[in-house]
Amino acid sequence: MKKKLTLVSGIALALMLAACNSDGKTETSKETDATGLDTNIVTIATGGASGPYNIIATTLADKYTSLYDVNSRTQTTGASVENINLMEQGKVEMAFVMSDALSQAINGEVSFSAPAKNVSQIATLYPNVVQIIAKKGSGIETIEDLKGKRVAVGDQNSGVEINARNLLNGHGITYDDLKVDYLGYAEASDGLSAGTIDAAFLTSGLPNASVLELSETVGVDLVTITPENVEEIAKDHPYFISYEIPAGTYGNEEALMTAAVPNALIVRTDMSDDDVYNLTKAFFENLPTLQNSHQAAKEITLELAQESLIAPLHPGAKRYYDEQKK
Repeated sequence: MKKKLTLVSGIALALMLAACNSDGKTETSKETDATGLDTNIVTIATGGASGPYNIIATTLADKYTSLYDVNSRTQTTGASVENINLMEQGKVEMAFVMSDALSQAINGEVSFSAPAKNVSQIATLYPNVVQIIAKKGSGIETIEDLKGKRVAVGDQNSGVEINARNLLNGHGITYDDLKVDYLGYAEASDGLSAGTIDAAFLTSGLPNASVLELSETVGVDLVTITPENVEEIAKDHPYFISYEIPAGTYGNEEALMTAAVPNALIVRTDMSDDDVYNLTKAFFENLPTLQNSHQAAKEITLELAQESLIAPLHPGAKRYYDEQKK
């Protein structure tokens, strides 16, 4: 009997010691904190299947699934406006959106009948570059040349369509001056190739897979937006910046000036601080992998991620950023 008691006592002592750290404090299971989330699902709303949003987010979702043992996947959509509406409805946990659409959502204007209430920001991402393209030799070189032409402006109410409308208006052009088609990246590319449209707005990170493929098949001309015009438009829409498309991006011999709008990574406000902290941490710790998935992500940095925020910063993301300053 004495041997049995000694054995039981020894096991109990070993278990107690295993549950304590070197300071004698009970271990709070860091492994659980590192590998688990309060939520079981992390759906990331993106955009068209061939766009950088979806490519980068697919890699991110795979990381979340392996790190946190959750069901994380992407949902292809009509992009920014739809993504924000899905988040407001509680149907997605995260989303990639453009800052112009996010600004409208926060202010409850244009495409949004009321201010968004369940949207917080995790980070400012890479710039979304406005790429207005026409088939090579079309003679379309400036936005003014689009008058009277059949133009794809993105999916209706997408971020692409919002900034297309704002840029056209900034040049004194309305949809009444065009023959408008609401087409996503792949459909616009097919339309240009088939000759059913004359030009298209494809706003995304560089390079856009659809534009790249088109440039290697039928060839493309890129439409210029001058820095002076961008500066004037930015007086009413401050999220617009001037941006240079480097020479050789799409077979273009010279660099070309256009406009760009920063992207944003957003999350539901009602997600727990711990979950958003972990999602933010995993995002930045796996940034090299995301950058390998699409070169647009190479312009994402920890420093710039905290600048030009449109929506309120989620407390969980703020906790991560505050840790990096220590």
